[in-house]
Amino acid sequence: NAEELAMINPGSHGGYHLGTEKFGYPDVNTPGGVFVTQKMVDDNLLAPNMSGQLVFKTAVVKFPEVIHEALDKTGLTTADIDILVPHQANLRISQFIQRSLRLPDEKVINNIQKYGNTTAASIPIALCEAWESGKIKDGSLVCLAAFGSGFTWGSALIRW
Repeated sequence: NAEELAMINPGSHGGYHLGTEKFGYPDVNTPGGVFVTQKMVDDNLLAPNMSGQLVFKTAVVKFPEVIHEALDKTGLTTADIDILVPHQANLRISQFIQRSLRLPDEKVINNIQKYGNTTAASIPIALCEAWESGKIKDGSLVCLAAFGSGFTWGSALIRW
């Protein structure tokens, strides 16, 4: 099981948590559908739609919750996190989460200023940069955390 895998080294995971709520679907979606018609183009149904305030308010609650749930599963605390790699959707959200978790700047990877929101690639890109720059070392506890449309969220702890 997953808890037993957490003891395997090197490169083990130490806990994860996933969640979803359908309440966010109308607030972040593309209403047009899959097959494009001229009517959809005329009615401007192909552009994404997002309630930015609701997304922000939900993200700043769910991000810390999902991180704490993964930490709780393993008996760890935020003080044990060596590096946090959050989804790079919005710098204000990342900074809010950082303050909420009381993590210093050197423990949080932010590269959205460099690339913008690279959607599903944001965590792998930030993780790679953190490793290549030497911020992640053997034995580091790395926390990955994501929040996305729908709404969905998840976190994982990785012992490097």
